[in-house]
Amino acid sequence: MRRTLRVAAYAVVVRDGQLLLARARDDDGNPEWVLPGGGMEHGEDPYGTVRRELEEETGYLVEVTGFLGIDSSRRTLPRRFRRRVDHQGLRLLYEARIAGGELRDEVNGSTELAAWQPLDAVPALPRVGLIDTALRLWRERPAGGRLEADRE
Repeated sequence: MRRTLRVAAYAVVVRDGQLLLARARDDDGNPEWVLPGGGMEHGEDPYGTVRRELEEETGYLVEVTGFLGIDSSRRTLPRRFRRRVDHQGLRLLYEARIAGGELRDEVNGSTELAAWQPLDAVPALPRVGLIDTALRLWRERPAGGRLEADRE
């Protein structure tokens, strides 16, 4: 089985009780909210990744203010080129604040909309699970950067 690894960096940006999110489409074409961020390019520093991705997806320039933790996932993906893929995702989660720019939607990218969502409304949104993990890390601030349920 082919193995792949994707390293990505995302940011939790909270301002005035609202969370900055981007909206993408799932594999079936349904809209779902995601954290702004994305995959590292070869040789890129994770801080650079999160700043670049936030600007691409939301229009904002951000200052990374802290490291919240790591989320790791592993799953088998459907066959690609006649072989299934053993995929691991390593997601670095940061806290950031707006340092400039203006809110705008991404053009010709992986997301279609950028918006502030009230923190108390997030649980009712169609969203990826990483948002819940990131918000728990943001609220709980575990010293080791991992949530208790994730430890082995």
